[in-house]
Amino acid sequence: MNIFDLSGKVALITGASYGIGYAIAKGLHDAGAKIVFNDLTQEIVDKGLESYKKDNIDATGYVCDITDENSVRDMICDIESRFGAVDILVNNAGIIKRIPMCEMSVEDFRRVIDVDLTGAFIVSKAVIPGMIKRGGGKIINICSLMSEFGRETVSAYAAAKGGLKMLTRNIASEYGGMNIQCNGIGPGYIATPQTAPLREPLPDGSPHPFDTYIRARTPAGRWGLPEDIVGTAVFLASRASDFVNGQIIYVDGGIVAYFGRQP
Repeated sequence: MNIFDLSGKVALITGASYGIGYAIAKGLHDAGAKIVFNDLTQEIVDKGLESYKKDNIDATGYVCDITDENSVRDMICDIESRFGAVDILVNNAGIIKRIPMCEMSVEDFRRVIDVDLTGAFIVSKAVIPGMIKRGGGKIINICSLMSEFGRETVSAYAAAKGGLKMLTRNIASEYGGMNIQCNGIGPGYIATPQTAPLREPLPDGSPHPFDTYIRARTPAGRWGLPEDIVGTAVFLASRASDFVNGQIIYVDGGIVAYFGRQP
């Protein structure tokens, strides 16, 4: 028996048109899952579908704002009617606004919380009843190093990801007895379009100071790749993790474990 086999499972990965979400979706597909994803606009969904098609993945995409409970409810109802209950949910969709706290508007703060935290609550709430009827399920929340650490300019993001860590533990506590496992993945600094501005060389060609800092701060000595997240995601989506619940696994090249070099 292959305890990592996901054949026959329906996996919904939010915001999975590109980046970490796309890599996770591809990994779950390769393990046998049926892939469903959403994004905010038809244009983004169509670009995602083009990428899936190039990788020979039969994915289904929805235009859905995860902060809109009615829109999420409609999407889940359609998924359940077409494919059956969602077996695996990956709450991946998220945004970040890098603004010093005292310069950040309340509207911007609320928007980050709404997408990164409230959205995960809304989608989880929508799929859990189907998981209960099905006899169990897997929820994977994409947390962050900012679930543990603070850093300049990311007050809203850190607040949201810290909250997502605790939402993960609470879902595990509340629904673990119904064979639902909810765990989180805390990616380290991953080379994605979202982090591209932090990796681009300066106008004079010298490395970006933050890029230099991250390489020095990471025992692995490099930025992660979206593919580095895949193995952990497949583990948490499979029977291999049936007795793992409420945990945050940091896939970070060792940052959380590392105190840093002596200056």
